[in-house]
Amino acid sequence: MAESERIRAMLAASAQPTVVVNSCAVTQEAVRQTRRAIRRLRRSHPDARLLVTGCAADIEREQLSAMAEVDGLVANAAKLEPRAWLGDAALPAAATTPRARTRAFVPVQNGCDHSCTFCVIPQGRGASRSLPVEDVVRIAADHLANGAPEIVLTGVDVTSWGHDLPGSPALGTLVRAILDACPSLARLRLSSIDGAEIDPLLEDMAAHELRLMPHLHLSLQSGDDMILKRMKRRHSRADAIRLVERLKARRPDIAVGADLIAGFPTETDDMHANNLSIVSACDIVHGHIFPFSPRPGTPAARMPQVDPVRVKARAAELREAVAVQRGQWLGGLVGTTQTVLAERDGTGHAENFAPVRLPAGMAQGETARLRMSARQDGLLIGEAA
Repeated sequence: MAESERIRAMLAASAQPTVVVNSCAVTQEAVRQTRRAIRRLRRSHPDARLLVTGCAADIEREQLSAMAEVDGLVANAAKLEPRAWLGDAALPAAATTPRARTRAFVPVQNGCDHSCTFCVIPQGRGASRSLPVEDVVRIAADHLANGAPEIVLTGVDVTSWGHDLPGSPALGTLVRAILDACPSLARLRLSSIDGAEIDPLLEDMAAHELRLMPHLHLSLQSGDDMILKRMKRRHSRADAIRLVERLKARRPDIAVGADLIAGFPTETDDMHANNLSIVSACDIVHGHIFPFSPRPGTPAARMPQVDPVRVKARAAELREAVAVQRGQWLGGLVGTTQTVLAERDGTGHAENFAPVRLPAGMAQGETARLRMSARQDGLLIGEAA
């Protein structure tokens, strides 16, 4: 999201109609959807220049460049450089910080130094690279000046931020610097993070810093220890549970999200049961469930595969487990008062990222204290407190 918005802002200086597909290659399904999007966009924009960037533009370069609909590829590493899109055209300084009516996404890190056996991201994004503190603070301040009520720090492996900078600062240092430099920032949120890399300062702020939203999305991937080892993850099931227990003991309202993969190679019924049970053990109320999809060139693609029909069924069971946990959580919020940021279509999100149906009259970008009067169709119903 953050990268796409920056690309959109850069292209605002171009006189030529341009369509950009910012692709993903994390699963084979993601690549298939990229190709489908390219064909659809070419049909709907027959006269525009159609360019493809992102991970698939590097990993699937030959296949994508062979598509008749594609006019060109922009290397993933160069996609945030204006000249990659505009040549020598001048870029207005303001174009690098587009106005955000709700939340502004600030990419603070790119690439990954880890070697998870299922992942092709290091092939497409390269080694981990961090944006220096002063640059992040400047961008955050610009977004605030442009009216963004909430800022989200994003990256491929956000919690590895700083490892390549002088002194190897940890992510907690960056979060503290942003909050100190931007006293008017009321809502700071983190994208998906790796629990194995949460530093003590970040954990302490997650527990008590009210401007850091009570919502952490963990890159768990599995709830089974053997599968975690075969994925080459750096945490155990017990590590994840202890982290959540520590945070909830200090900040009970914190909401936990997680990425979970269904049907990883060699996954038995018992291993899948452990994956299912991590949902309740970590109180996962925001779940991203991925059916395993083998990516060529990864170690996991060479492991004994689970039958695709079984993978699909296990993914459905995981989604249902998260839906049950989420339903209980939303039900427990009925009767409470939450600070809600108004977004589009008459809905918004509370600080814990609970979705809320807004009362009439709230403008996009406005925040208000609302009483949660009921739960309906996956949304809390907000009323003036």
